[in-house]
Amino acid sequence: MTKTELVDHVCKSHSGLTKKSGAEIVDAIFEAVQASIKSKEKFSYPGFGTFVVRSRKARTGRDPRTGAEIKIKASRTVGFRPARAFKDML
Repeated sequence: MTKTELVDHVCKSHSGLTKKSGAEIVDAIFEAVQASIKSKEKFSYPGFGTFVVRSRKARTGRDPRTGAEIKIKASRTVGFRPARAFKDML
């Protein structure tokens, strides 16, 4: 699903909502999720799942073209754990 499809779905679900206001709502939601993950390192929505910050250790890898070893620095990324209800729905 793309952002446009999500905005269309939100607008269809709530009559009287324009695409512009629907897009603003979707943007506001994702900004809030990003802010929560950044500050608290976690965002949880019951019945859907939890976004958490995960740390990756530094490691060595291989350049696929040359086969030479390269150092991959430590990094942080976002992981997602689906809620039981969401997993059961699939």
